[in-house]
Amino acid sequence: MPPLQSLKILDFTTLLPGPFATMFLADLGADVIHVEAPHRPDLTRLVPPFDGDVSGWHALLNRNKRSLALDLKAEGAADIIKQLVQEYDIVVEQFRPGVMDKLGVGYEALRAANPRLIYCAITGYGQTGPYRDRAGHDNNYLALAGVMSHTGRPSTGPLPLGVQVADVGGGSYNALVGILAAVIHRQTTGEGQLVDVSMFDGAVAWGATAATDYFVGGEDPTYASQRLNGGSFYDFYQTSDGRYLSVGSLEPKFWQGFCHAIGRPDLINAGLSLTLDGMPALKEQIQHEIAQKTLADWQAIFAPLDVCVEPVLTVSETAAHPQTQARGLVVDVPKGDGTTQQQIGHPIRFSATAAEYRHIGAPLGAHTAEILARLGINNE
Repeated sequence: MPPLQSLKILDFTTLLPGPFATMFLADLGADVIHVEAPHRPDLTRLVPPFDGDVSGWHALLNRNKRSLALDLKAEGAADIIKQLVQEYDIVVEQFRPGVMDKLGVGYEALRAANPRLIYCAITGYGQTGPYRDRAGHDNNYLALAGVMSHTGRPSTGPLPLGVQVADVGGGSYNALVGILAAVIHRQTTGEGQLVDVSMFDGAVAWGATAATDYFVGGEDPTYASQRLNGGSFYDFYQTSDGRYLSVGSLEPKFWQGFCHAIGRPDLINAGLSLTLDGMPALKEQIQHEIAQKTLADWQAIFAPLDVCVEPVLTVSETAAHPQTQARGLVVDVPKGDGTTQQQIGHPIRFSATAAEYRHIGAPLGAHTAEILARLGINNE
């Protein structure tokens, strides 16, 4: 039995942060209805690659959800939502502040319809502050949060990240924590509430340990100024065939094992005693050694060793990796036509319950008649 099957959620979100959060909840059994405008559907439906005429992004981010096509600007639409929140008493939306209010389905209007409502609003900068109405994307939030001032190389400055840290880490996961915390609060008090999730806030929080350099040490972290952002030998090194190794041998026992593995035990004392100022020369020597062999050669050397060194894999290599397979992280999700689509699965394992994969993202409005029929509204 899925752990969240008692939760019923109306999802008004689009693109990545909100849909990722509600997918997470749906995987764990929550009944999620994704509400989309018939004339302006979720933009992930248009994002390549496509499996037939279905976007892979949409198929992933909207798996296990039902689709309700409803124009919130149409007469009577707000009344339908107010009826639905009698049962679907968790709302997740991702509009700019005030948009849902103008449509007649904001927090206050829906709370009047159901005082137990939990209403999660995911925005770039939150419901308050001078930036509350400002547009933004992941790299903007990370930039303003200070994260990109120390993520990159001194020679090139900040670099685009391969995953959306602010969107998912600051938006999706904080929404999950906020919603589930509000559910527990409601179980004990009977009281619903507004959950205000800001991707900027989340990005600031993700930088909390780096920010300690400023709050406690009095100095801003910069590129390669810390042991974990390129300032030490904790880094990536290119092999002879243009691939990379990640070296995380920070603790003395790991560092000693690493130096022996690359044939440079003479570097052990230097690595343990050098300040960050002396690290560039040490890293040059490490790079020289790593460049002498291919990635496969180094994998064979480090595979039996416990020294925190791993290859930088491609996505296809990660999908085929035995650890990925053993953890069940690649799943086959039904498409509705008797076939399946491979997707990345739910990352949390429970001893008594399990995530379920019922179907990929549904066609626009696939469940509209079914959902509205429960409210006494026919197809006409």
